[in-house]
Amino acid sequence: MFKILVVEDDRDLNRSVCSFLNNSGYEAVGCLGAEEAYDAMYSTVFDLIVSDIMMPNIDGFEFAKTVRSLNNDIPILFMTARDDFASKQRGYRIGIDDYMTKPIDLDELFLRIGALLRRAKIASSRRIELDNFVMDADERTAELKGEEISLTQREFDLLYKLLSYPKKTFTRTQLMDEFWDVDTQASTRTVDVYMTKLRAKLSDCDAFEIQTVHGLGYKAVIK
Repeated sequence: MFKILVVEDDRDLNRSVCSFLNNSGYEAVGCLGAEEAYDAMYSTVFDLIVSDIMMPNIDGFEFAKTVRSLNNDIPILFMTARDDFASKQRGYRIGIDDYMTKPIDLDELFLRIGALLRRAKIASSRRIELDNFVMDADERTAELKGEEISLTQREFDLLYKLLSYPKKTFTRTQLMDEFWDVDTQASTRTVDVYMTKLRAKLSDCDAFEIQTVHGLGYKAVIK
């Protein structure tokens, strides 16, 4: 059973979300703030985190940043009243996976959580199969219709990252930080060059597409 950590300082909403998730086949644990959530994470391994942004003492941004410094894989979904682009941009740059605005539709929350957990499973399998396209992280190979696609190491890493988390937006800065040396002189626009090359090499692939997210970066969308 998947374990979900719900971090929300509104007691009624916290209780409602946890009750709904528990009745939907998950094991949900509710915390009213980041400090309480840290304690819960120390004693329990969670599969996904749902967090508010506006919380006392430690807000959702700082909480998510701390979580990401310790665990780069656990899906994080923001559930907040803040609907401005700047907040969404900041969240995605920190490394969250999804963003919902209040009032929360619980059925939609259920669907989004399911999608995030499926992505996490793909990321841990080390092999991606999408129709006639296959990537194997251990063999470092990519094939389309049975024919190997020639990819550089960095092209492979970028593509594998995007496909491991379909629909998740990765900022240019996030990708630079992960796949370029710390002392690189390249600008974040270098990422754009690589995405252009990948799109050209994958022009015959109809299983997915690499989409530009205006003002942020890139994401892979499965067709």
